[in-house]
Amino acid sequence: MGQLWPPLLLLLWGWGAGAQQGTQPFSIRIEGDVTLGGLFPVHARGPAGVPCGEVKKEKGIHRMEAMLYALDQINADPQLLPNLTLGARILDTCSRDTYALEQSLTFVQALIQKDTSDVRCADGRPPLFTRPERVVAVVGASASSVSIMVANVLRLFAIPQISYASTAPELSDSNRYDYFSRVVPPDSYQAQAMLDVVKALGWNYVSTLASEGNYGESGVEAFVQISREAGGVCIAQSMKIPREPRAGEFDKLIKRLMETPNARGIIIFANEDDIKRVLEAARRANLTGHFLWVGSDSWGSKISPILRQEEVAEGAVTILPKRASIDGFDQYFTSRSLENNRRNIWFAEFWEDDFKCKLTRPGTQPEEAARKCTGEERIGRDSTYEQEGKVQFVIDAVYTMAHALHSMQLDLCPGAPGLCERMDPVDGRTLLHYIRGVSFNGSAGTPVMFNENGDAPGRYDIFQYQLTNTTAPGYKAIGQWTEYLRLNIEEMQWSGGQQDIPSSVCSLPCGPGERKKMVKGVPCCWHCELCDGYQYQLDEFTCETCPFDMRPSPNRTACRPTPIVKLEWSSPWAVLPVCLAMGGILGTTFVVVTFVRHNDTPIVRASGRELSYVLLTGIFLIYAITFLMIAEPGVVVCAARRLFLGLGMALSYSALLTKTNRIYRIFEQGKKSVTPPRFISPTSQLAITFSLSAVQLLGALAWLGALPPHSVIDYEEQRVPNPEAARGVLKCDMSDLSLICCLGYSLVLMVTCTVYAVKARGVPETFNEAKPIGFTMYTTCIVWLAFVPIFFGTAQSAEKIYIQTLTLTVSMSLSASVSLGMLYVPKVYVIIFHPEQNVAKRKRSFKAAAAALSTSTRLSQKGSGCQNGADAAPAGK
Repeated sequence: MGQLWPPLLLLLWGWGAGAQQGTQPFSIRIEGDVTLGGLFPVHARGPAGVPCGEVKKEKGIHRMEAMLYALDQINADPQLLPNLTLGARILDTCSRDTYALEQSLTFVQALIQKDTSDVRCADGRPPLFTRPERVVAVVGASASSVSIMVANVLRLFAIPQISYASTAPELSDSNRYDYFSRVVPPDSYQAQAMLDVVKALGWNYVSTLASEGNYGESGVEAFVQISREAGGVCIAQSMKIPREPRAGEFDKLIKRLMETPNARGIIIFANEDDIKRVLEAARRANLTGHFLWVGSDSWGSKISPILRQEEVAEGAVTILPKRASIDGFDQYFTSRSLENNRRNIWFAEFWEDDFKCKLTRPGTQPEEAARKCTGEERIGRDSTYEQEGKVQFVIDAVYTMAHALHSMQLDLCPGAPGLCERMDPVDGRTLLHYIRGVSFNGSAGTPVMFNENGDAPGRYDIFQYQLTNTTAPGYKAIGQWTEYLRLNIEEMQWSGGQQDIPSSVCSLPCGPGERKKMVKGVPCCWHCELCDGYQYQLDEFTCETCPFDMRPSPNRTACRPTPIVKLEWSSPWAVLPVCLAMGGILGTTFVVVTFVRHNDTPIVRASGRELSYVLLTGIFLIYAITFLMIAEPGVVVCAARRLFLGLGMALSYSALLTKTNRIYRIFEQGKKSVTPPRFISPTSQLAITFSLSAVQLLGALAWLGALPPHSVIDYEEQRVPNPEAARGVLKCDMSDLSLICCLGYSLVLMVTCTVYAVKARGVPETFNEAKPIGFTMYTTCIVWLAFVPIFFGTAQSAEKIYIQTLTLTVSMSLSASVSLGMLYVPKVYVIIFHPEQNVAKRKRSFKAAAAALSTSTRLSQKGSGCQNGADAAPAGK
């Protein structure tokens, strides 16, 4: 009570004293376990000095009877508030805020604590006071001004209030009107609905037109504010129609609107007369079909504003609050009579006004000219009846109270019939919490709920005036708005019956993949710029680069995964390497089988059987690595690549190096002394070969242990300027440098072997394998010298993965083929086609070698184990 300002405090106490003396307000009282208050404009505002005027049949009696009807329905419902009866205290506001405030003090009477200790009856005894019923909540009021006045009082006593008709945006302020709720949407929702219609039609540049006064100006202000907050819609011009327009005023308005011809959409909050005169001015200016009207509920679905202006109004989109007629109330109200509706103290007054008759009252004389009421009249039969538009909301307001009390009882009084101690009395703040939490289907089947400000969701019907291509010209429902817009665009048609939506924009929309570059100072005008490269359109103003593993879609509105590629077995790039490898493997296998079958022949023995098998094994591995290079990368494949890529070459060149080194040392040693060189036996040669190869093997194993192999997808390799050609390459985690390092040791062996081959070039051509080995190494060096520039020269190519794999595998296969062809094909040829020449050629070769080398030959034969007649034998021609 500390918040009461002094004048209101005096009013409350003064009224309280009057109430004790018996001057209580004229009201309807219905007994119940819980009492609800009701505020209705039963009478119109009276003339000066008189609070109330004539009875208001629809907005007063219909709405008030809707509350009584809802109470009857709830009290008869065994599922809603069982064992509890709702009562009511209904007051008349007489459509005046000050009178309504005075009347509403009835609701807080039970909460006013007064000291009556000094009040005594005439005989000295203390008086007996009848405690007024406690009103737990109030349904009402109708006019926003009345609701504002009453809400300021009820909040002081924590009494919740639910209005059925007050729509002022001001009442959405939960700080000032924290106990106020309403089942009708505020006017700000209408502006939001109109903005959503504008956006749905693709318009972003419109003008506004408002009648001077609270309705028009506040409506446009709400539209402008919401559009500014939401963005996307600009106001080209905002004009006001004067209360008393001069001659030619409307023609000037149309001329000003044409200063921004691209802003064809006109948002109009105006009264019916102003709407009609605007349409007339547009017709006089020969602008039929140019302007696209969007009208508020003052236009709605009315015929009067467009009468004889149908062509100019064609295509106009209008809005109207969603309403429904409650059939149950129609049956209830039309069955009311003077006999069965005695609880309504104003019903007799309504009866007289509705049937244009007079009732005879005790102590009064009816006017002679007035028709007497018989009491047998029936509503809807003997009078015109149409359900008032807010009846639905009155019923929903009462049901909201009932559902809130029901939920409150279930939570606070579980299992207890009726009211328990925790609900006696009902706490207003707790009840408000339950009111804001209700959610149920109302009398018209639409959901009833509240937001954090106590506002109900907005529900509007959207209409369009259609004249052409229709059998019944007029307003056609094309959608509805309930928190969001549902608009049937395909059912709309515009001036002349066209189906395409006309534009009302400053700049045309940018195409897919284009961003808006705003024109400075004009937020709804822009230039369009294409998102290029790997950019996509993040929003209408921004181009963003796609993630590294993605590329823009064809229309550049999103990113999509970059396709993954690898060298396929069916690829043309794999045909040549596979053919070479298959041929090499078959050739190597054939040589090995031939050598095994003729293992003890002079040619096989003279070739150095042990090193030959090692060399052939290396050649086989070189051919086999082709299949690992083409196989789909994985952990096993990548590990095998690291292990075998250099191992085959290491085995081959280690064996060749050992052979050339042995030949070179034998003949160099023969020139100096007769002592044979060390480590020229077959066992020593194998040991040297495997030792040299072990370096490659140990290095590969160390690499596997330090960096476990895995496959990667390289998106940079084929990230070409054209995103459509971009690909991610699936490959092993081996860079170009690491691949060369893996082959580096083998290349060192190859170069060293070549050096020894050059040094041993003076050996007689009939002796052993020095010359073929030399030719082999020269050719191999040429192959690998060609490989290096091709391999690294394609590092920036889009086909890098294919070219490098092809180059590497072909180079290795060619080097292996050279070794196989130069060293073993001649021997196999002799073994297969001229076996009888083996012994004869061997003897002639010995004699030629002896004559040419003299003591060097003898030393060579001695040191190389010629006692077994194998290793020092000439190779033959």
